[in-house]
Amino acid sequence: MNESGLQGRDTSSSEAGSREADTGSEDRDASRRTELAAERTWLAWWRTGIAIAAAAIAVGQVAPHILGVGRSAYAGLGIAYALLALAIFAVGYRRYRDTKRALAHGLHSELPVAWAALFAFCGAALTLTTIVLILVEG
Repeated sequence: MNESGLQGRDTSSSEAGSREADTGSEDRDASRRTELAAERTWLAWWRTGIAIAAAAIAVGQVAPHILGVGRSAYAGLGIAYALLALAIFAVGYRRYRDTKRALAHGLHSELPVAWAALFAFCGAALTLTTIVLILVEG
């Protein structure tokens, strides 16, 4: 029993070193979780790129056959989707690399607002163009 009348472990100075070791372990765990989060984010960029590449095939090759229309406009739109997919893959890798470097130095790496705006604009433009093309030619 201790002074308070409760049974428990002695919290003497021998445990102070243990607490410091636990803090180091917690820091390593937090660092590993952050690195794993960066990898999951990189994989999310890849999933997005793959989905857009699939849209490129669907719009450029499949839609004209389903709608029974000429391929040229749809092929051009499919190429635009494919270019966006390539950009997503490239930026995703760059973000992963920049994030890993920042984490190694205890810093934070943010996605530039201009990139986010550019991707939002391109995605919206491609979606709107696809809708218009389907309504006009379909």
